[in-house]
Amino acid sequence: MKKILLIEDNLEVRENTAEILSLANYEVLTAENGKVGVKLAFEKLPDLIICDIMMPELDGYGVLHILGKDATASLIPFIFLTAKAEKSEIRKGMNLGADDYLTKPFDDTELLNAVEARLNKQSMRTKEYHNTLEGLDNFIIDAQKILKLNDLCKDRKLKHFKKKSEIFMEGDLPLNIFFVKSGNVKTFKSNQDGKELITNLYGPSDFFGFEPIIENIHYRESAVALEDTEIVQVPKQDFLTLLFGQPDVSSSFIGLLCKKVADKENQLLNLAYNSVRQRIAEALLKLAEGKTEKDNIHISREDLAKIVGTAPESVIRGLSDFKEEKLIEIESGKIRVIHPKGLGKVVRWNVAL
Repeated sequence: MKKILLIEDNLEVRENTAEILSLANYEVLTAENGKVGVKLAFEKLPDLIICDIMMPELDGYGVLHILGKDATASLIPFIFLTAKAEKSEIRKGMNLGADDYLTKPFDDTELLNAVEARLNKQSMRTKEYHNTLEGLDNFIIDAQKILKLNDLCKDRKLKHFKKKSEIFMEGDLPLNIFFVKSGNVKTFKSNQDGKELITNLYGPSDFFGFEPIIENIHYRESAVALEDTEIVQVPKQDFLTLLFGQPDVSSSFIGLLCKKVADKENQLLNLAYNSVRQRIAEALLKLAEGKTEKDNIHISREDLAKIVGTAPESVIRGLSDFKEEKLIEIESGKIRVIHPKGLGKVVRWNVAL
């Protein structure tokens, strides 16, 4: 049961408001002035505070100012109650950090809608969404509630791409962002001679293809499935709504997206400082994500060399070493990771078991 602190000096308003909230299954704490309210806020740490502005001893602005200086209390959603509808009063409260306001007199629906909206936003702000299809679906459901858009992302589709199928090509206009449910995808650029430079590798739980939408440009690279792959496509307009529609939604969505940004930075650092042996081990671990020890990795030696940034001959030698060290198995050209911890040790220390 969510806990709400109501700070209101008018007895009738306080009792009526508390009754409405209690009937809606909220636990209600009440305070008759700002000083008592601040004390209760620090002691009980409610899930939301509703506070009148004009009160004796300590007004609502003072309450918000004091709570704002505490790292924990400052995170509690705060709704002002005001009998004045002047823009200056509202602006002052919002500038101090209030999340919303209600102008008295208000009806039951206005009160409960405001409370529900703020609690939903706070829930999204503090909730951790996993980089899985289920995590993405949970995020979209919560975003629909906050943005009040029941049709948001209803047109997202799960598509199946066969090995070597094009997902998008350099120069295309971006219409979707992509989330990998299973399989692997490479993005690459081609020079005038037709040679490929693999720019990134995406596996299960990775987003890709969103940067051109943010920059409002065409794709600067191509994307192809390395093996049979399942991808969720989220339309461009839904992506922009999630990213820019509301701060709490945006913050959570960026948290889902930024994992790949960090991966890109690590990839560049590893390319610069890690040995070929380490880079091969890291690429194999990435390709093996979401697979069991019985699953094969479907990738040509040429593509693996492009990912690692070395010659195919060096990759072949490295794979042969890993096979002798019983870190991988190779059968009919197909690779299977049988000792991921051992490969992880190679990445960290450039040694085998």
